[in-house]
Amino acid sequence: MIIDVAKRTFTTPFQVREFIEQAWFITSVTLMPTILVSIPFGAVISLQVGNLTGQLGAQSFAGATAVLAVVREAAPIAAALIIAGAAGSAICSDLGARKIREEIDAMEVLGVDPIARLVVPRVLATMFVAFMIIGIVIGAGIGGGYFFTVIVQGGSAGAFLASFTALASINDLYIAIVKAVVFGGMAAIVGAYKGLNAGGGPSGVGRAVNESVIVAFMLLFFINAVITAIYFQVVPPAGL
Repeated sequence: MIIDVAKRTFTTPFQVREFIEQAWFITSVTLMPTILVSIPFGAVISLQVGNLTGQLGAQSFAGATAVLAVVREAAPIAAALIIAGAAGSAICSDLGARKIREEIDAMEVLGVDPIARLVVPRVLATMFVAFMIIGIVIGAGIGGGYFFTVIVQGGSAGAFLASFTALASINDLYIAIVKAVVFGGMAAIVGAYKGLNAGGGPSGVGRAVNESVIVAFMLLFFINAVITAIYFQVVPPAGL
């Protein structure tokens, strides 16, 4: 499925209308839940980091460590979980319903490639939405971390803001964007694959949706570990 989607992305006409419709739909079902999930992510990280840096006598670096954790790991993971759970399951259920209604078979009989017509726009739309919302997720996570570090724990607002660049760098933002785009594409491909191979009526579509979410989560965490390991080998951590 990954190879087919990659080939047809560059060899078939781009479905502009389908892309826009799917991008709008995915945004509507993922934007607000992603923001609401990213805020507690940032809050929990800030609470843990604040306690740890306080015990080590490095309270001034609470902001730097919180920002580093949110930008590099928490934001992409939060976005990926919502995209896989909401967008991936929606794609799977839509294509699965088309499959059991024999619409996919009818398209093939008419000479229409279902992957080029249905899957490619959904995959590209999911990647685009993931790219666009990662900045909002990072902002929400850092905002939650600021609130709990400065307001709840009584930390210094100046130290929190001044230490942003002590540990984090622009490369961490780049890797967060790359992770979000890869996660979004993978979640959409898993959902599309399970949907196109669904069978057994409505209950089969339900099973395909459950399987797509579980498989997507497993793949996302595995890919996240691989990308992080490669990133640490290519870009060494910033020193104090």
